[in-house]
Amino acid sequence: MTDPDPSTLRRGWTTGACATAATRAATEALRTGRFPDPVEIGLPSGQRVAFALATSELGGGYATAGVIKDAGDDPDVTHGALIVARVSLGVPGTGVTFKAGDGVGTVTRPGLPIPPGEPAINPVPRQMMRQTIAEAVTAVGGSDDLVVEISVPGGETLATRTLNGRLGILGGLSILGTTGIVVPFSCAAWIHSIHRGIDVARACNLTHVAATTGSTSEAAIQKLYDLPEVALIDMGDFVGGTLKYLAKHPVPRVSIGGGIAKMAKLGQGLMDLHSKRGEVDLGVMAVRMRDAGGSAELVARVPAMNSALEALDAARAEGVDLGGAVADAALTVAMPVLAGTGIALDVVVFDRQGGLVGRSDVRVA
Repeated sequence: MTDPDPSTLRRGWTTGACATAATRAATEALRTGRFPDPVEIGLPSGQRVAFALATSELGGGYATAGVIKDAGDDPDVTHGALIVARVSLGVPGTGVTFKAGDGVGTVTRPGLPIPPGEPAINPVPRQMMRQTIAEAVTAVGGSDDLVVEISVPGGETLATRTLNGRLGILGGLSILGTTGIVVPFSCAAWIHSIHRGIDVARACNLTHVAATTGSTSEAAIQKLYDLPEVALIDMGDFVGGTLKYLAKHPVPRVSIGGGIAKMAKLGQGLMDLHSKRGEVDLGVMAVRMRDAGGSAELVARVPAMNSALEALDAARAEGVDLGGAVADAALTVAMPVLAGTGIALDVVVFDRQGGLVGRSDVRVA
């Protein structure tokens, strides 16, 4: 299966952009009794875009509007979700205030862009909503003393497929976006989660975090080091991005964990471990086998093997610590990214069942 061609993929809209459009429509309806449909908003870039309304309701002292999120061709968990804004009159002089409705989470841990106790509506979407309210007030009159309650029906269930719970965002989804636009397969949401996970761990004063490539290695490294859930960073293939963020936002101790193939690719110098960025070089793996003390006959067999896992099985059959050699090589590549930070770093390698098959020493960058 080949990866999609980004040039042919349709872009979509963030939850923040959809919430802003719904807010604009509800604000105008609250003042005029009429819902603009389609409703136009400005993005942070200055681009103007229009959204169709999926729902609308006008009541005593409030108006509600909803927009269906279209994430384009991105496999976004919130694609097709209804983003609803309920705008009501606020206390004079309070300006725009935000509330979390059904399906929108509440922040409970420090370290995120929004403080604990606040609805999980990120700063850029908040600013977009304030700006569109200001535009609406200028166009139709009234004040901006309004309460904006954002909800996503079914959002609490959708949030179980995100990292919100680990980040301390409880009760639903986050309203996200920095540009208003979803770029398909940009992995922006994943990278955002990595950064926020590190931020939360730092804010919780953790001294040891573990970044892993998948759920098996995550469970194994948590057990190995007896780490709390908040210390676990699901970095996927983005080891380079994770290390670079840690270099600017250091934690005293960091462990990197993954399977033999992913860690072998890191040891080859790859900072993006996705298969499209490169495969395991079995010629290099033969060198690792030699470094681990493998026999000349075993080393000679490695380049013709089918996979890193086959090499690992052959090494284990002969009592050769190939996993350790792979971990050492990965550590050597990762260390320069953290140079000068004082971070103590180690690399741990697991098999597909989560068994420990190799680990490096701990070295201080």
